[in-house]
Amino acid sequence: MAAKPTTYWDYIQVEQLLALQKGLGEHEDDQTNDEVMFITIHQIDELWFKLALRELVSIRDLFAAHHVAEQSLSSAVRGLRRTVLLFKQITTHFELMETLTTRDYLAFRDKLAPASGFQSAQLREIEILMGLEASERIPLGHESYLRALQYPDGSESPASLRVRARLEDRPSLRVALDDWLHRTPIHGSLPDDPNDAEHVRETIEAFLQAHVQEIERGRKQAVTDAMTEADRERLDARYAREIASARAFLLAEDIEGASDEQRGRRSRIRASLLFIESYRELPLLAWPREILDSIVALEQAFLVFRQRHARMVERVIGRRTGTGGSAGVEYLDQTALQYRVFRDVWAVRTLLLREAALPKLGDASYYGFVGGHDE
Repeated sequence: MAAKPTTYWDYIQVEQLLALQKGLGEHEDDQTNDEVMFITIHQIDELWFKLALRELVSIRDLFAAHHVAEQSLSSAVRGLRRTVLLFKQITTHFELMETLTTRDYLAFRDKLAPASGFQSAQLREIEILMGLEASERIPLGHESYLRALQYPDGSESPASLRVRARLEDRPSLRVALDDWLHRTPIHGSLPDDPNDAEHVRETIEAFLQAHVQEIERGRKQAVTDAMTEADRERLDARYAREIASARAFLLAEDIEGASDEQRGRRSRIRASLLFIESYRELPLLAWPREILDSIVALEQAFLVFRQRHARMVERVIGRRTGTGGSAGVEYLDQTALQYRVFRDVWAVRTLLLREAALPKLGDASYYGFVGGHDE
């Protein structure tokens, strides 16, 4: 028997898809255009989230491997760039949402209560997969984020089960990226080399010396231009803080309660970030540097999504309490400000120097295309 020819509508399941915008009613005709638009936009968002999760899992799995081949980094960069575009697409939806007036939205808002966008399991999954820890979460209000994903009687829902499964799906992208960075050769030295700790410390000290010289250049000019003695004292203190902050960061002295081993590991990760960013022209550092730049773009796109979400909500409903009992705009603003995952990748940019001021590499040929170095 001949196979039935494939049609566009069967492959995409168009009829099934178009039947999903009725909300809680029996028929879509019972709803206003405003409510159908509201439902449709959120459904599209969830589909974008699905694609973002798939990309992030693939990228995480690549970096979670013990051996990350150089030729695979281009695929990771492509996945990261695609995820950035996905978040940008979601962010553009808020402009459509803003065609709702406050009165338009209030006409069907009561149907949502106590549902809330906070119950988007896939958004919680993205946060977990990227590396946001439970201890870093902002309280929703009277209940935890996991409790908000359960049914009202406390039983598990598809949303809560999905998120619990993601919590078991380790490591996060942040941890996998840290492990990869920790294995990065710094001036040709690997973590398992006998004198690696001393070698990394020498690299850090050489950079900090160059950093002080650059800061001093800026300080002298600023102090010369200062109008008063008070201004000069203030500038001296500011530049001194910048020097001290750079040392504390690279030696991981800013991590409270950490053991010497933990500080040593974090210091090496941060030194790797600095090394990759500083000597990005070297062939074997070109793709790693693209990875770091794409990670920044990824988190930036996610933060812009959060900020844009907050402004859309404030424009449509002001600062009233959210349908799920959250603080509404205040909660959204807090997440946009505090939910930062890849902090070290961002922080290292404060320390970067112009190329002419960088310490000279001892053996740049190590990072050429000749040889078998994979990381």
